[in-house]
Amino acid sequence: MADTAFHIEVVSADTRLYSGEATFVIAQTTEGELGVLANHEPLLGQLVEGGFVLIEEEGGQRKVAAVQGGFLSVTGETVTVLAESAEWADEVDADAERSVLESEEEGSERYIRAQSRLRAVEELGHVK
Repeated sequence: MADTAFHIEVVSADTRLYSGEATFVIAQTTEGELGVLANHEPLLGQLVEGGFVLIEEEGGQRKVAAVQGGFLSVTGETVTVLAESAEWADEVDADAERSVLESEEEGSERYIRAQSRLRAVEELGHVK
C-alpha cells in the first residue's frame, strides 16, 4: 500500500488535529468538491466556510472533520489542511446542531457552523 498512501496533516488555528497516512481525501473548496489520491498534482485550494474534509486512512477507516474556511495544500507526497477551525464529526451532537438550524437565521455564522457539523456527521455515515 505504500505507493497508494500519502501523508496528511489537519491543522486548525489552535491545534494539530491529525497527522497520518491516507489513501483518499475529499475536501470542499471554493472551486467545488475535490478528491485527492496519492501522487496528485500540486495545488492550493481555498476551503469553503461550512464545509468538511473526509480522510480515508490507510487501514480503511474514515475520519471526517467539519471545517470553517482555510486552505488545502497538495504536493506529490503530502496533503495539508489548514483550517480556521475544525472538529471531528464523531464529537458532534447532531440533535443539538439540528436545533441550531431551526432557531438561527439561515446564513448566520452559527447556522453555517451547524450545517457544516451535520454534513460531516452525514459523511461519516452515522448520526448521534
